[in-house]
Amino acid sequence: MVIVGGGISGLTTAHRLRESLGDSAQVVLVEGSSQLGGKIVTRRLGPHLIDSGPDALLTRSPAVGALIDDLGLAGRTTAPAALGARIWSRGRLRPIPSGTMFGIPDRVLPLVASRLLSPVGLARAALDLVLPRRRRFPVDPSVADLIGSRLGAQVSARLVEPLIGGVHAGLASELSARSTVPDIETLARSSRSLYFGIRRLRRRSATSGAKAAGGPALVTLEGGLIGLVEALAAPFTDEDLIVGDAAADIARRASGYVVTTTAGRRLEADAVVLAVPAYTAARLLARLEPTLAELLAETVYADVATVALSYPRSALVGPLDATGFLVPPEEGRLLVGCTWSSAKWPHLADDRTVIVRCSVGRRGDRRWTALDDDALIRRVHDELVEAMGLTAEPTHGIVQRWPRGMPQYLVGHGDRMTRIDERLRTAPGLHLVGAAYRGVGLASCVADAERVGERITRHLLSGSPSD
Repeated sequence: MVIVGGGISGLTTAHRLRESLGDSAQVVLVEGSSQLGGKIVTRRLGPHLIDSGPDALLTRSPAVGALIDDLGLAGRTTAPAALGARIWSRGRLRPIPSGTMFGIPDRVLPLVASRLLSPVGLARAALDLVLPRRRRFPVDPSVADLIGSRLGAQVSARLVEPLIGGVHAGLASELSARSTVPDIETLARSSRSLYFGIRRLRRRSATSGAKAAGGPALVTLEGGLIGLVEALAAPFTDEDLIVGDAAADIARRASGYVVTTTAGRRLEADAVVLAVPAYTAARLLARLEPTLAELLAETVYADVATVALSYPRSALVGPLDATGFLVPPEEGRLLVGCTWSSAKWPHLADDRTVIVRCSVGRRGDRRWTALDDDALIRRVHDELVEAMGLTAEPTHGIVQRWPRGMPQYLVGHGDRMTRIDERLRTAPGLHLVGAAYRGVGLASCVADAERVGERITRHLLSGSPSD
């Protein structure tokens, strides 16, 4: 079988198939770029190694916990500091109210203390406690419609938007609640009050998470998440991993498929897994499965980038007493969020240096794409000076650009996924996996890859075609 794409989804699928099938089936992975890992990229910033893509793994996902154990990486994990985060709103860094999930607070008093809302905004948010249960819902409401209708426009703009933007680089007014925050959609449909519902959800999540993981919910690897990529790739030979040669075409043959690469390799396979962005999958399937390709081409992406900077410790005017901050779109800033890596991750703590990792770019905001790296670093630094009061220039800086880097689960995403799955059922042996489909985070990609790997294994062992 052939897996196209060497990011976390493709590598995890290959790992699962190798573990399940051993030498009974050959697995070949094709990666067009010069290195494996996809958006997992670890780079050097001065003397430190930092991740310029995702920087953490959600270990309370059973699939991620099992993968870390399978790869023998448990001893290399480190948990983040138990600090809260902030929101840069109206000229100040304000604490995210304790008990907040997905921008929804579970109590009014922490919301009052944060000073994120005006008196009018607070009064409107408190109405959720007395408003009658909502009886009518759109089939697929946006996140903003679902939450704003209960808690008001200020909660949506100043809490929900920055938190959703920090994860999805999207706008709450456009993102599907069912596809991005399904637990919140279920809660809104079943609870009279979002405040009370979020309390129940927090208690349930805490209990199930503790039982499932028995440890921190979030971890990284000392030395960077590239260690995960290296561990996944280690068992495979150079013949199994084709790097620097992209898939160019997929065609049917009597008992499966033929994948042709740009270098002219012809790889015959009983099953093909496309672990690439939806727009790449659409291009590869345009001749083979034109209807499926059209559905995939409808996926919208946001351009994003990461800017990592280091400063002398003396540049700080106050303590790093949080993991960082998020920025609402209404502020008009280039920054979407900033992680205070030196405070968040113990292995990056340094008496002489402060490391910050900033995100720019979200749906509808491509201003940063017109700047070269030096200009982008300057703009980000200027905003950090405003937010944090930094008193010195950065000593090191790196920019990681991700054009079309973040798929957007817009309203209607779930219905489109249903149609994609229906088309896949007519193409036995063809599979899609990755961030464009059932979750944008690493944990969701790992879980989806495990699901696809198990499905292929089941069909191969039963002797029937995989679908």
